[in-house]
Amino acid sequence: MWGDFQALRRQMVGQQIESRGVKDPRVLAAMSRVPRELFLAESDRHRSYDDGPLAIGHGQTISQPYIVAYMTELLELAGTERVLEIGTGSGYQTAVLAEIARSVYTIEVIEDLSLQAQKRLTGKLKYRNIRFQVGRGQEGWPSEAPFDRIILTAAPENFPETLFPQLAEGGIALSPVGDFYQRMVRFRNTSGRMIGEELIAVSFVPLV
Repeated sequence: MWGDFQALRRQMVGQQIESRGVKDPRVLAAMSRVPRELFLAESDRHRSYDDGPLAIGHGQTISQPYIVAYMTELLELAGTERVLEIGTGSGYQTAVLAEIARSVYTIEVIEDLSLQAQKRLTGKLKYRNIRFQVGRGQEGWPSEAPFDRIILTAAPENFPETLFPQLAEGGIALSPVGDFYQRMVRFRNTSGRMIGEELIAVSFVPLV
């Protein structure tokens, strides 16, 4: 079965990610390494590499693999960054970030999901560059700021401006934004000004 998952992962990267325009070799390598099947309940593991999101409990989902890769590429990671992630969820996006970035600080409001992700990421997968916090992501992690990158994996109606002071000069913040109609929005901190750009239409669970 392990070999089957490896083959499905290679197929996912080629057919779902590269074919849709994701080119960053760091992102493709990370997506090839992270075992998505470990972030799902055993009963759902046969669907690990489906081209879509899957439920993980508590009304939350693990994102479509392409969206994880797309968002990671938009962060323009070089490997030296400190990344703040709002919405740990299953920890799948966290793992992909940790494969590339120097360190990841991840916040999850649902304690059960945070504890499961921590056990998965630091136990079986042995990541040592991730720190966890249970709390409201809108408040960020001021004691560890500034961050080179900030990524939200759930959609606020408007980007939480309380996070902007926690973004380093030259940094990137990325988030789905909106209620019924959502767009991916990327901000750059340029000389203290947040310059935003709207990207593709998306559908995420709401940020709570």
